[in-house]
Amino acid sequence: MARIGIVTISDRASAGDYEDKSGPAIEAWLRRAITSPWSADYRIIPDGLESVRDTLITLCDTAGVDLICTTGGTGPSPRDLTPEAMAQVIEKPLPGFGEQMRRISLNEVPTAILSRQEAGVRGKTLIVNLPGKPASIATCLGAVFPAIPYCLDLIGAARIETDPDIVTAFRPKGA
Repeated sequence: MARIGIVTISDRASAGDYEDKSGPAIEAWLRRAITSPWSADYRIIPDGLESVRDTLITLCDTAGVDLICTTGGTGPSPRDLTPEAMAQVIEKPLPGFGEQMRRISLNEVPTAILSRQEAGVRGKTLIVNLPGKPASIATCLGAVFPAIPYCLDLIGAARIETDPDIVTAFRPKGA
């Protein structure tokens, strides 16, 4: 069974100042898209280099999750440090994920060019940074998720299957 970390990165949500809607949006999308068994490891943490870095390392190295989807901390404001934390965590960057998410998001909002979303691999874990708005999360997951199951196969993570009515996972013939 796959284990998926869902991490909301927000000072205000972690302090209880407002209800987190982004983390639940990720989980809801994944529950619709993934047909194989999986469990969620859900966390809400404050913005900041150390908090994000330490949470990602714990989820990868101690909790042993297969996939981490983060939300928040990818903009240009001073507290948005998710990409800087990712640089300290990942072993293999996968820049195509960020490129695709920005490309698809530009169809909806011109400010998508301000986003610093990225993805990368640490050990047997794929980490994907998503935007903070629930509607943008669905757009971005729909754009990159076709590649995620095969990426998980390639890095030795748990295999996941998807509902082709939501997203068709691409795997080469015989994979």
